[in-house]
Amino acid sequence: MLLDVKNLRKDYTRGQQTFPAVNNVSFSMEKNEFICIMGKSGSGKTTLLNMIAGLLTPTQGKITINGTDLFELDDRQVSAFRNQHIGYIPQGSSLLPNLSAIDNIRLPFYLTKRENQTCLSYAQSLLEKAKISYLQDAYPANMSGGEMRRIAILRALICKPQIIIADEPTSDLDDESSEEIMQLLTEINQQGTALLIVTHDNDVARYSQKVMKMTAGKLLS
Repeated sequence: MLLDVKNLRKDYTRGQQTFPAVNNVSFSMEKNEFICIMGKSGSGKTTLLNMIAGLLTPTQGKITINGTDLFELDDRQVSAFRNQHIGYIPQGSSLLPNLSAIDNIRLPFYLTKRENQTCLSYAQSLLEKAKISYLQDAYPANMSGGEMRRIAILRALICKPQIIIADEPTSDLDDESSEEIMQLLTEINQQGTALLIVTHDNDVARYSQKVMKMTAGKLLS
């Protein structure tokens, strides 16, 4: 089992009232699996993803990835673990505008110290596989929304993670660009990387092996 989420909860306080954004969520995920979580805005999808990615601490519950309990680690250890095992694709544009495509892709590799290693040739091979080598030296300001999203996906792959976590990867894209993004993600999954995606788009969900629905903080299988 690659991912195991047990009794996960995240509470927020508004005024005098406390409410659960994520309410007692449990599910598991195998290696190479492709799961899509659907739900309306405000259903708790992004909060759930951020906890699984180690970006947000739960109020209660447990998240185990590849046998490691994320929240038994300190902040530095969580960051190092995420860098090594998880590729995270946030919603919307997330590229650094002052870096070229190739440098945006390579950035996560150098956030954790790796002795005598380089990733330039691997980043270039990712661009070739995605058929966007022509973007290598381009900057985000000169890219389309679909091109920027593809670069964000390749950036998530640079450290060869076991799981890709993506938050609405096709939001704000036209139909053609959305289909290209999902074909790329599907190919990544078929090559052995697990995918966990949240979306509200039925056309995106049809690519996955399993669909779960989230409403009012609860996950329904």
